[in-house]
Amino acid sequence: QVQLVESGGGLVQPGGSLRLSCAASGSIFRINVMGWYRQAPGKERELVAVVTSGGSTNYADSVKGRFTISRDNAKNTVSLQMNSLKPEDTAVYYCYCSGAWGKGTPVTVSS
Repeated sequence: QVQLVESGGGLVQPGGSLRLSCAASGSIFRINVMGWYRQAPGKERELVAVVTSGGSTNYADSVKGRFTISRDNAKNTVSLQMNSLKPEDTAVYYCYCSGAWGKGTPVTVSS
């Protein structure tokens, strides 16, 4: 069983930046895909960005050019650098890894 611990959420003004981090531990044999999803109030959970062990990435169109996902395979961590944040980025952000989900970290973009 994989455990995921997220950190880095909070309140930020529009145009600001935040960095989310997620550390995986537990029964980790081989992790291929790690990533971030988000769920805004009243909406379904959606993909934000994912990265494979080989470094291939995929981003939601809404965050391309603003968000950057990265991972450290040796430490089993994945991070999400979020720049130029917009109010519509407000959501609970969830880390994903090997079928497991983190508890989520809230991000609020508001002036």
